[in-house]
Amino acid sequence: MKTFDQTPALSVSGDELLGILQALANPHRLRVLRVLVEGRNYVSQIARELQISRPLLQIHLRKLEQAGLVSSVLELSEDGKSLKFYDVTPFSWTLTPNLIATAAATLTVADRERENGHD
Repeated sequence: MKTFDQTPALSVSGDELLGILQALANPHRLRVLRVLVEGRNYVSQIARELQISRPLLQIHLRKLEQAGLVSSVLELSEDGKSLKFYDVTPFSWTLTPNLIATAAATLTVADRERENGHD
């Protein structure tokens, strides 16, 4: 199992925090992170291990990557196949009321939703 150094809590914008929490609020994405904590892996192998389709897995991986929780790199195998490898991006947060309040003050997502009539 990988071990991650404890990094000091970073300040995040409200939109970043919302993206992180939304990414973590899905059981499939939590399972993907569980697999990747063991070490970097490629899409087909992760899909087999989690017993989900590659297209569904790629949707979840994209959401995790957008939130900054995983990173990817495209590599060629010895037989010339293109493999996309994913790895966990080290992270550590201490979720406190002050962090939430500070992040909430910078939210722009709610402003955009209000402009689009999604009150």
